[in-house]
Parts: sequence; C-alpha cells; structure tokens
Amino acid sequence: MNILLSNDDGVNAEGIIVLQKHLSEIASVFTVAPDRNCSGASNSLTLLNPLRAEQLENGFHAVNGTPTDCVHLAINQLMEAPPDLVVSGINNGPNLGDDVIYSGTVAAATEGRHLGLPAIAVSLNGKQQKHYDTAALVVMNVLKRLKAHPLPADQILNINVPDIPFEALKGIEVTRLGRRHKADTMQRQTDPWGRDVFWYGSLGQEMDAGEGTDFHAIANNKASVTPITVDMTAYHSIEQLKDWLSEGQFL
Repeated sequence: MNILLSNDDGVNAEGIIVLQKHLSEIASVFTVAPDRNCSGASNSLTLLNPLRAEQLENGFHAVNGTPTDCVHLAINQLMEAPPDLVVSGINNGPNLGDDVIYSGTVAAATEGRHLGLPAIAVSLNGKQQKHYDTAALVVMNVLKRLKAHPLPADQILNINVPDIPFEALKGIEVTRLGRRHKADTMQRQTDPWGRDVFWYGSLGQEMDAGEGTDFHAIANNKASVTPITVDMTAYHSIEQLKDWLSEGQFL
C-alpha cells in the first residue's frame, strides 16, 4: 500500500512524525506537509504565489502552502504514481462538529477525495497532547477494516481520539457530527504602536453533544469515526425551494 501523509500543523509537528512511524510499518509513506502551522486554513489554495517544495533530511517534503496545496502538489507533481490512500494528521487538538468546516486537517483529506482517492483525517483531543501513539493505533485498526470495506466514493472518515493511553480506550464508535454554539469571544487588543489588533478567542461550547455525536464519544473515552460527505447539497430542501421560487416572477 502507498500512502500520502499530510497535516495542517506543519511538517515538523509531533503528530505527523508519530503517524508516519506507525504507517511505515504497513505501507510505503510519502509525507508532504506545510512548512508552518496552517491550522484553520480549511480548503484554501495558494493561487497568487508560486509553490515550492523542499525535501528535508528525514525524507519529508515541506511546502510553502496550505494543506490542500500539499495534497494537490504531491499527487500531481511530487509522487511518481498516485497513492492508494490519503491520510491527514495527527492533528494537535480535536476536529469535532462544526470544526470540520475550518479544519486544514480535514481539508487535506477532502482534497484527496476530490482527486478520487479514499482519505481519512485524524485528530487528538486534549490539552496535553501526550498520546499521539493512541491515535496512530486507532488509524492502523481502521485501515485494516478499510482494506475489506472500502469507503464510498463521496466520503472521507473524520477520526477523533481522546488523549489517553490506548489500553484506556473504551472502544471505537461510529458517530455523526455534533454542533457548537457560535464562538463570539473575539478579543480586541492594542499593539506597541497603539493600533487595534484582534484575536479569535475560544471555540463555542457544545450545543448538540448527545449520544451518537462525536462529542459524546470523546467525552466517554471512545474514539469517534464520522463519515463525511464532500457533497454539501441540502437535498431535503430542493423540492421546497422549487415551490418557493415558482410562487413569484423572478425572470
């Protein structure tokens, strides 16, 4: 198996180093990641500046672009042949519920799926970030299942793992995305020259975190595996919108 590995925390992040080590036990791993932390980059592309890739001493490739850039560049230029699978992570922090909209970790996996490849994203939930090996072992277990049961062509897997020893995990649960309350904690500060600067504050609190959600699984020391579709169409609203638009003369 040939795996393309990327992330959004940067090519030197502990999570990607640990995951590369584990994946290399079962596959040939080609690692391409941003040369800096790109958390929150979502699916952004670098369109107005050239991309550059540098191979590091450990064999990883550092790119002066976003996670999406990294996956796109790797598949289209850097790799001799397309990989069998794209893996993104291990992210330093969770990607639960609405987080997936902003996540560069999930975006790297999504780009792999856009290019026709099965893909998974994995994140480690917690403040200390001590147990990257736990998340890596969960990924290894999921990969064993994927060999026998490939993903549908329109989906990726979003995996979140509690920051605890592997033996303390209470299982792996298939979940849906929960939801957060809106984050409204943006902070105004002043720089040394007296000019206003603004920082995003903390994430919103959980609003939908009940049984069956990714939030609930993590809170109960279970790894969460959520299938995410790349088609964002709200199919249940199509007929309603047709009726609504037919009521008036627009054109």
